[in-house]
Order: sequence, then structure tokens, then C-alpha cells
Amino acid sequence: MTTRTYGQFCGLARALELIGERWSLLVVRDLVLGPKRFTELQQGLPKIPESILSSRLNELEKTGVIRRRVLPQLDAGVVYELTEYGSELDQIVLDLGLWGARSLGHPGPDQILTLDSAILSLYTTFNPDNATGVHITYELRYDDSMVVHALVDDGALKAGEGAHAGADLVIESRGPALFEILTRQLTPQEAVRSGRVRIEGEPQHLELFGKLFHVPLAPEPSEGLTVR
Repeated sequence: MTTRTYGQFCGLARALELIGERWSLLVVRDLVLGPKRFTELQQGLPKIPESILSSRLNELEKTGVIRRRVLPQLDAGVVYELTEYGSELDQIVLDLGLWGARSLGHPGPDQILTLDSAILSLYTTFNPDNATGVHITYELRYDDSMVVHALVDDGALKAGEGAHAGADLVIESRGPALFEILTRQLTPQEAVRSGRVRIEGEPQHLELFGKLFHVPLAPEPSEGLTVR
């Protein structure tokens, strides 16, 4: 844990002392989907210096948020994973991710979408109330560089890496088009008509996708008095 503290007897202050250091919560984010090797964490956080990643892993391990485990395979590789205590952050990470997604805007030229982020975004934006009685499978292809799938089964979601044979709908998205559908800035029909989204399957399945996954945009900042 960092030696810097807020000097307050407060649960929120303590939480920030545990996971509030730069990169810490993103390390937790990437472990929500399962254990990872050090190199896999580096791939998901390409801008983090190796020394900082090592430091954050050590801090999170000391505070009981994560643990390291030796794999039983012959290579005896080491993976990092969330502890039971750390796993309690799962829903918190998803809720915080949805809150932040409401103010994402458009991606900058130096901003990337990682595989774990793409998978977690499905869990983050999933609306189970609209999925009652729904049984459908989606395959999502992002700019020809990444493929994930989503299985919706009567209000439950299972998302993961890779294609899914026999998916009800394949969605190929260019740029932020898929995000704009989720935020209702772009209708499914407009997305297909403009060529920013290509589909293989029934168009109504894309309409349904927009109902199953949704990001409510944050309200516009109000103009108030300037405080001096």
C-alpha cells in the first residue's frame, strides 16, 4: 500500500488508499475477467512502465486485493488473480465503468480499446430487464483487430474473447459506431446505411442489441455563476 494517506477515518478514504493509486484500479479491471500473467497485464496496459506495474501488483498483494499463484503446468508460470476480498470490487468496477462511459465522448487518436475493455463494456452496459426471455448470441468485430462474443440467455449475459460459431448476428463496427449505438447517438439503421456497421444476420437483431446494451449519456454541464 502507498505510504500516502488521507489521514481520515473514512471508508472511502481507505478505499482510495488501497486502490486509488494511478493504474491500480485498471489492474483490478483486467483481473475481473480472470487470472493473468505479468506479460498479459502489460499487453492490456501498454502505456504502463514495467516498474510501475510491478509496484502496483506488490501493493495490491500486500493489502489482500490480489494474490499470485503458480500454475500447475510444466512451465510453472505465475499468474495474478483477485482474492475473495478483491473480487468484491467486480460490481463496483462495472458500475464505475458505466458512470465514466457516460462522459467518454469520442476516442482520441492515442486512445485504444483493449480486449478486456471491450468484454467488460458488454457487462457494464447490459440491461438485464430488457433481456428477460431473450435468447440470442452476438459476435462483435472491432475494426478487424478484435473479436468478442456475447451470449444472452433469459436475462443473463456471458461475454468472452473470440468468435462464436452460429451467432445469430455478426456485427462489424468501424470506429466508435457501436458506442454511438449504445448511447443512442446513432440508430442501428443509420449505422448500417452509412456503412459504419456491417451485419450478418437479421436487422432486427441489431435493433434488439441497442435495447439490451445501453449507455445513458451524462447531462450537459449547466451554466452557473462563476465562483471567485
